[in-house]
Amino acid sequence: MEEPWWRRPSTLPLMLVVMAFLIIAVGGSIRINDAGESCPEWPTCFGTWHFMVSEEQQGEYWDEHPEQTDSRGPDHRYTTFQIFVEWFHRMLVGVIAVPILVNVFLAQRGTFPRAIKPYTYAAAVLLVVQAAAGYITVEYDNADWTVALHLTLASIFTSVLMYQYMRMRALEGVRWEWLSNTTTAFLNLHTKRMHSMAGALGLLLVLGAWVSSSAGGQYNQSCSVGFPNGWPKCQGSFLPSLEGPGIFIQMIHRAGAVVVGLVLVMATAAMRNHQPLSKGDADLVKMAEITTGVWILNVLVGGSYIVFAKIGDFPEWLSLLHLVVGVSAFLSSMAMVFAVRLAGTSVPEGVESE
Repeated sequence: MEEPWWRRPSTLPLMLVVMAFLIIAVGGSIRINDAGESCPEWPTCFGTWHFMVSEEQQGEYWDEHPEQTDSRGPDHRYTTFQIFVEWFHRMLVGVIAVPILVNVFLAQRGTFPRAIKPYTYAAAVLLVVQAAAGYITVEYDNADWTVALHLTLASIFTSVLMYQYMRMRALEGVRWEWLSNTTTAFLNLHTKRMHSMAGALGLLLVLGAWVSSSAGGQYNQSCSVGFPNGWPKCQGSFLPSLEGPGIFIQMIHRAGAVVVGLVLVMATAAMRNHQPLSKGDADLVKMAEITTGVWILNVLVGGSYIVFAKIGDFPEWLSLLHLVVGVSAFLSSMAMVFAVRLAGTSVPEGVESE
């Protein structure tokens, strides 16, 4: 009889996946609350280790450290909540470092299978790199490329932990159909399609981070608002003039979403039409369908952000949801790619009988 989930060794990487996803979500809330520069240095915040920094204390800090003045100028003051969001994000990164070290320790002492050891090391290294990226983001006052880099590394970090979990569950003997009932014919024909889905969603995620952080996000209303002139159109046209502020950036993002959609829909359709399908093949098709479905949901969320906005007043919770669903789509595609990798270690030559 299989052990309960809380006693399995694979529970640790699963918990780390959840924590890493939470860190990404909190990181997104920093942007929507305009708190990206609320801690002017790293790792401390206004020279302290807490978030209770009054406006007077902020002013004193700017007087003593004029070189740390951010893009808003020395007269700008942050609210306690804004500082807290940035502080909480940093705290979570520090907290996750403990189980990451435990993860490495358990692999080193042999509690985990030997094959898992490289992935525990990779996760630890990526956490350090991610912290360094956070420092760079602060130093460059949340420049768009630093935000995109930060999100990219966070997504890769989460993906590595997810692969560790899936591989450990496979070694624990979990009965996932795609582990044993996937055919070589299906894998040979569709593996590249599944990789292209993950690659396309990864690029779209980076592009979305770049767009959302460009010029402090001031381009949110460059295409106007409402339906249909703000979305799906831009300035009332599907082919607007690109001379307006931010319109070019917005249209790149939208064009990228369309191209990614074509990749997802065409790849998923090709996989569904494959005949015959074993049980494992069918499970991989379901993963592709879920990934495409999450992408469609995110298109609707992104459109709702524009449709339900008023000039100068955007529903920022939808922006956060847009990020969370976008990351979920990418992780879903990576789970599919990892499933292919694990299924490829032992597959039957023919189609399994029902």
